[in-house]
Amino acid sequence: MQEGLVGGQGFAVDASLISTDVQKQNSSNPDKWAARKIDPDDAPRAVREYLDTLDDEAFGAATTVKPKFTAHADPASQWTAARKGPAFFAYSTNYLIDTDHSVIVDVDACRTNKTAEVGAMRKMLDRTEERFGMKPDWIAADTAYGSSANLVWLSLKRQILPFIPVFDKGERTGGTFSRSDFTWDDENDRYICPGGKEMKHTWRTYSDPARNAPSWKARKYRALKSDCTGCALKEKCCPNAETRAVHREKYEIVRDFARQCTAAEFNVTAQKRRKKVEMLFAHLKRILGLGRLRLRGPCGVQDEFTLAATAQNLRKLAKLKPMGPAFE
Repeated sequence: MQEGLVGGQGFAVDASLISTDVQKQNSSNPDKWAARKIDPDDAPRAVREYLDTLDDEAFGAATTVKPKFTAHADPASQWTAARKGPAFFAYSTNYLIDTDHSVIVDVDACRTNKTAEVGAMRKMLDRTEERFGMKPDWIAADTAYGSSANLVWLSLKRQILPFIPVFDKGERTGGTFSRSDFTWDDENDRYICPGGKEMKHTWRTYSDPARNAPSWKARKYRALKSDCTGCALKEKCCPNAETRAVHREKYEIVRDFARQCTAAEFNVTAQKRRKKVEMLFAHLKRILGLGRLRLRGPCGVQDEFTLAATAQNLRKLAKLKPMGPAFE
């Protein structure tokens, strides 16, 4: 930071798939792969590392979904068809970069799924603060990092502004109103529908006002049947139901805060800087030629990713720092 290479204010994070050096022919269904019965003394290094990472959030514990195939030579790798083409075994390399000069601050290897990649982002942020004392003011990422749990972790626990699109399943594609078309009234704990009618989570009047007070719980807000029956917008709102209901999640206030961040003017700059990490991945695969891993196992893959990121940083340093005077 003193040399001006790293600003430390804005970070960007993303993950990219790198195929492993294993073949589908040397694999089998996980049901036929009894991992707990493998003798570590007779197993190769990659298999021993796989056994050691069965409970790791970045590998074995990343998801409960079993892959279709497990590679015998590198069982920690994941069978994936994320590129919308033929499936293959791969790992994910995760980059955390400073957006001033695209310097890679940290790198981490994990399995190829969203849960593992989000966990890698958290690990890299914690590790960067512990090693270098750097904590960004904001971070930019794509929708894969826009889950409620991750936005809560960034906003409330780490106090980092998330310029991340919210991962929202409430958007409808059938032509009817989505949740974003309803206006939230925080003061009165209600939604206002496109027709101007209010929607409440309960229409009962309690003698104790505390029973109807806002709380950190998931709630369903409904409109009155009399309001929906004669509404001119019913066909675009709830054509197959008597009334319209809108779900509000437990931490919807944090999701609304993330939406405000992505709607701010600075989000245009943040998203432009986020693309720098994509350029680093293109450089990694096209210039350095790391389109396929040479090493196997979580430790070998982590070492290979770290060496590649170090090489990229050295090339960046050579560009940013002018050469000294030539020797006479």
